Amino acid sequence: MHILIVRNNSNRQAMEASLLLGLYLDNQGIDHTVCDLGGPDCSDRDERLCAAARQSALAVVLGGDGTMLKTSHLVGSAAVPILGINFGHLGFLANPNDEGVVALVGQALAGELAEERRTNLAVTVVCEGQRDPFEDGWGDGAPEAFASAQGRCAPASFFALNELAVTRGANGRVIEVGLTIAGQPIDDVRGDGFVVASATGSTAYALSAGGPVLAPLSKNLVAVPISPHSLRSRAIVTDPSDVVELDLSRNGEGRDATVFIDGDLLDLPSAPRRIYVQRGDAPTVLLRSGSQRFYRHVSEVFF
Repeated sequence: MHILIVRNNSNRQAMEASLLLGLYLDNQGIDHTVCDLGGPDCSDRDERLCAAARQSALAVVLGGDGTMLKTSHLVGSAAVPILGINFGHLGFLANPNDEGVVALVGQALAGELAEERRTNLAVTVVCEGQRDPFEDGWGDGAPEAFASAQGRCAPASFFALNELAVTRGANGRVIEVGLTIAGQPIDDVRGDGFVVASATGSTAYALSAGGPVLAPLSKNLVAVPISPHSLRSRAIVTDPSDVVELDLSRNGEGRDATVFIDGDLLDLPSAPRRIYVQRGDAPTVLLRSGSQRFYRHVSEVFF
């Protein structure tokens, strides 16, 4: 058995808790690895670290929601259970640390904690000069083989637990976003951008943009315009099987768009032209110490 510990190394309490947890695991003869959030050894682009994370029996997160999001990216779609212990601020995704890290990890190893299977997002970003897989089809081969055959690089795919956000660029000009859901054109929105969120992300950027709060185990997505220049543009809750398409092709050089995944800016090879968002193949598994805690937290924070 191997356990991954991801800690917020800028938080003294999280650092102390990681040392205590490491001693406990050593005494139990359980192999473990410690990663510092923000450190060079904690990147979701590190293939070796991601492979090790996805083969772990448990990921323990010592920090707040930002550390939880980072860990969810390391785990990806491997469905490795994530036990969050809050040493941050809001802590929507993590458990309170009142019981102590050793007690909570002991309960997790004994199978005494409840599992929440959260929907995540699979995001495909098609940039200028790339072929669109949803329009052209990948054929019988892999996406990379298709792109190579066409003489162009494959569009990039990304994992998100909270949301995909498209916002206006550095020049500050409004952008135009064409919204299509399940192949049906819905609206052309001029404004500051668009957010497509999971139920987990409905309490993050999507909420700030005026979107609804979804039940945490909902499989639906929510598409929310950001400051639209229209009285009729509203948030839309999709069916779990729907694909949300954002068309950015009508934005010229003077109206550039930036793309964020769970708050992190994407480094794209050229201007984004189309973005597809759909439900991920496998859920993100969070371990929770109390039932209905999400609704209590919502009522405490927002009401």
